[in-house]
Amino acid sequence: MPSSAGAVIGIDASRNRSGGAKVHLRGILEDSDPLEFGIKEVHVWSYKSLLDELPSVSWLVKHNPPPLQRSLLQQMWWQYWKLPIEARSVGCDLLLNTDAGSVCRFQPAVVMSRDMLSYEPGEINRYGFSRARLRLILLRHVQNRSMRLCEGVIFLTQHAASVIQQATGRLKRVVVIPHGVSDAFKQATPSREWPVGSGRIDCLYVSNAAMYKHQWTVVRAVAELRRLGHNIHLTLAGGGSGRAARLLAMEIRRTDPSGEFVKCLGYVDSKELPALLASAHLFVFASSCENMPNTLVEAMAVGLPIACSNRGPMPEVLGDAGVYFDPEDFISIAKAIDRLIVDSDFRLTCAARARSTAIRYSWSRCGRETWQFLLTVAGTK
Repeated sequence: MPSSAGAVIGIDASRNRSGGAKVHLRGILEDSDPLEFGIKEVHVWSYKSLLDELPSVSWLVKHNPPPLQRSLLQQMWWQYWKLPIEARSVGCDLLLNTDAGSVCRFQPAVVMSRDMLSYEPGEINRYGFSRARLRLILLRHVQNRSMRLCEGVIFLTQHAASVIQQATGRLKRVVVIPHGVSDAFKQATPSREWPVGSGRIDCLYVSNAAMYKHQWTVVRAVAELRRLGHNIHLTLAGGGSGRAARLLAMEIRRTDPSGEFVKCLGYVDSKELPALLASAHLFVFASSCENMPNTLVEAMAVGLPIACSNRGPMPEVLGDAGVYFDPEDFISIAKAIDRLIVDSDFRLTCAARARSTAIRYSWSRCGRETWQFLLTVAGTK
């Protein structure tokens, strides 16, 4: 139990490699003050480039063990054997593992769940008999063990909490704390008027190419909309590699061989995303598997009309602020986008509702709820 002088919280961010994980860590450390909740010190263990992005404040202590700059096996060895010793040596009352794949043995601990591919029914089958499939199976085993052993689990959506606990069984203590969204997105607004007549309509999809993202199906849907007479153009931002990128390239060669209406930007830095979103007329989000769809929330915050996948947590996040489709059916996608194009009242209503709904996603709220939950768990030990 924390001392009367205040709690010491540790954060294992050694596996925070994805953009969403890094943004989350920066968000709760920059937009909330743990001192207000009775926390006197926060210790973060991670690799140097991520630590350099974190704020330099009196209550934050950064640790960069050499193994975190080495191979994954060495990182896991450090996490299993060394991190518990280091956390105890600095007086941690509780350790937050920001990745449910953690093998750290320190207790009490809270685990944050980010991965859904290992759990969402049917998604693992997209990888056939491959190393990627084996990795997901092993990851599910490690995550199940981590979540069962810890004192608390943070989920990003209610959907994730429900689906994952079908595999883990009922966990000891669970809370749902969605990510926040940067004020840069809330301050951005669509910068272009809706085109009249046969004017060009720009549609944007921001996500890395992956088997559950279905970019190739979106390309086919846009080609169908053009066949129906809409002057619509698609920009794909996010890059990617592997089978999904090959499927996308094949579909572009088949439906847009001259490069007339599909543009691929590759990876876009997060600082450039607000302006990119604001330059679009429509946003499409065709993922079939998410723990929490960050780019969807960002598009909502900008106030774009959104055509969205009807799978996973997307209806929970977007609510009635968009139009839904089956992400594996190009006709379904085309019909959803077509409704936004032809029904101006519906389009404007969706955009306004999306922006209003996004207000509840803030990093200050996320930080506040996170610190409160960590203290609650630490106080029970």
